[in-house]
Amino acid sequence: MTGNPLKERVLAIVSIIAQYVAEENQLPSSSDIVEELLASGFEAEEIDAAFHWMESFSLQECVPSHAELTIPSQRIFTPQECQAISCEGRGFLTQIRGLGILDDASQEDIIQKAVQLGEDEMTLADVKNLTALTLLSRSHNEWLREVDCFMDDDWKRLYH
Repeated sequence: MTGNPLKERVLAIVSIIAQYVAEENQLPSSSDIVEELLASGFEAEEIDAAFHWMESFSLQECVPSHAELTIPSQRIFTPQECQAISCEGRGFLTQIRGLGILDDASQEDIIQKAVQLGEDEMTLADVKNLTALTLLSRSHNEWLREVDCFMDDDWKRLYH
C-alpha cells in the first residue's frame, strides 16, 4: 500500500522534532527548526502542516488519568481502527498499555488521532512517533525515559 506522500513527510517532520526534544530535553526555537528542516529538503507547506498538526494536538483537552487501575482492561479495536493502524502498531499500543506506560485516556487519544490522520494504514514507526508525541506533550519530563526506551526498542531498560 502506497502512502500519502504529504502525510508521510509531515509525520517525518513531527518525528524529527519529537526526537530532537527527546535527545536535547528542550524544543528549539521555531525559526531554528524551520531553517534546519528547509535545509534538509522539506517544503514550507509540509513544515507548516506539521506545526499546525502538533499545535492542534497539544491544545486538545487532556483527560486526567487515574493514579491506579483497579481492574486491568483489554482494548478491542474496531474494524475502522484495524484498517487505520497496522497489526504491529496495535500490538505496540497493547504492549505499552500493558506495561503501564499508557493509561486508557492516552491510548484512546492515540487511536483517535491515528484514525483521523488519513486514508493509509499507520505503520509501527508512525504509531511510535504518535505515541512519543502524545507522551511528550502531556508530561515531557515524566515520560522521557520511557519514550527513549521504546523508540530504541530497548524493552529491558523499562524494567530496571
